[in-house]
Amino acid sequence: MFDFLTAQAAAHANLRLHCGYGPVRFALRFGDDTTYVVIDPSGLHLYAAEPEPGVDFSMAASVAAWMELQKPLPKPGFQTLSAMRRTRNLTVTGNMTTFFQHMMLLEMLFSNLSGDGHGEEKPFDAPEIEAVTGRYLRLNLEGKPHRLYFEEAGEGVPLICLHTAGSDGRQFRHILNDTEITDRFRVIAFDLPWHGKSSPPAGFEADVYELTTDRYVGVTMALVDALGLERPVVMGCSIGGRAVLHLALRQGARFRAAVGLQSALYAQDVSLGDPQPERALHRPDIHGGTLAGASMAGMIAPQSPSAERWETMWHYMQGGPGIFLGDIHYYFKDGDLRNGLADALKDSPCPLYLLSGEYDPSATPEMGREVAELANAAHFEVMMGMGHFPMSENPALFREYLLPVLDKILAA
Repeated sequence: MFDFLTAQAAAHANLRLHCGYGPVRFALRFGDDTTYVVIDPSGLHLYAAEPEPGVDFSMAASVAAWMELQKPLPKPGFQTLSAMRRTRNLTVTGNMTTFFQHMMLLEMLFSNLSGDGHGEEKPFDAPEIEAVTGRYLRLNLEGKPHRLYFEEAGEGVPLICLHTAGSDGRQFRHILNDTEITDRFRVIAFDLPWHGKSSPPAGFEADVYELTTDRYVGVTMALVDALGLERPVVMGCSIGGRAVLHLALRQGARFRAAVGLQSALYAQDVSLGDPQPERALHRPDIHGGTLAGASMAGMIAPQSPSAERWETMWHYMQGGPGIFLGDIHYYFKDGDLRNGLADALKDSPCPLYLLSGEYDPSATPEMGREVAELANAAHFEVMMGMGHFPMSENPALFREYLLPVLDKILAA
């Protein structure tokens, strides 16, 4: 069942590089059977008997689950190991530190991350400067001076874009370069403080970054005021998709509309182990960036082009120490809307448009539909063949869902 692993290991230079840091030993359990895997400087080896001195960890799933994972287009929840863990179709036991240290390697071995070249960008005909301008906005946030980086393109109705946890505004580069959007909208994508090119404030070395609802709403409104934006549209994904709900609740009259990508009232993470799953992201013995990127692999649809999939993961690999951890404090805890406050969404003067990806195990289509029904949303749609990062993982497919929504907003 696992013979494909040998070929996978031999096909990728990155996998051979990881093998040099071995050995790592793990068991693959399916029903009453077990296959043992050893990765060491000589490569990857499969055994029927347990190797000495035992295994570091075990991964157990049903035969049907393992077979589904190996399909070119697995069902939602089976596209990667981390997706299977989130949906409880895979159980990992043993030394979790070792598992997390090798999670990117494991995802590359087991998951269809390499792609077949589909969707690769063609070489440019000639050098060209994009019609995107990047600038810094100097402003005070919570009494401290900040330099907030933002990029913009286009003219018309302001469209503010809120990026996902642990990433930055580069996720919206395709929207910033889409003339069918920028001919009608002034697209603005900013990096939250501590993210991307928005450096932390002076004295950050003595602080612990933690995102809260007040901070997210505060920085967004500070940008709106500083740029003098009149009734902009706000669009956010993941934590940004949660933030647009809070903005509609607290500042609804200030916005023309809110577009929620992967919006949900709450999030529960089971992908990084118990009892404190998020702590694996900020430990000296685990590369937090690599783990963050590997974890996000399971949030992306298998149909997404390889180049865009890996670029999305790369943004996560570049996050500052503890930043992803600080963001998901908002996502899992402080921003949880199962407190009754969300009931007021149906009375917000800000119309809500919701798009949910079919392959997202974190903010599932069912969770998006729950928000839509509660808020009496102006629009709700499931994006087929899409995961958690529509604007960056598959921009060509995403625009087919986004453009009609933007048309509705302008016509309203």
